[in-house]
Amino acid sequence: QVQLVESGGGLVQAGGSLRLSCAASGRTFSSRVMGWFRQAPGKEREFVAAINSWSGGNTYYADSVQGRFAISRDNAKNTVSLQMNSLKPEDTAVYYCAATRTYYGGTYYSRSSEYDYWGQGTQVTVSS
Repeated sequence: QVQLVESGGGLVQAGGSLRLSCAASGRTFSSRVMGWFRQAPGKEREFVAAINSWSGGNTYYADSVQGRFAISRDNAKNTVSLQMNSLKPEDTAVYYCAATRTYYGGTYYSRSSEYDYWGQGTQVTVSS
């Protein structure tokens, strides 16, 4: 079982930055692909970013955040972070951290169904 706890959300003006963090429990963190998703009011949950397991040398982004957001992981601290720059009002949503099963060998990082564990979410609000 893995528990994920997000932090770092808040209210920011358009053009500003926020850094989200997700702390994971357990000793298998490094073997899991980690992802960030978001859900705006009245909309479906959507993929934001993912980072592969172990070294985290491969990262993946939704087109809408490419070049503005950066995902990273620290396996020693069991954390994954999402640096969000140049924020826009349309980035307003609840952001969720997610983890796959251990030794995930798939490639469908943008599919929420590939993730087995989810955090409770953290609200990000971007004002215009």
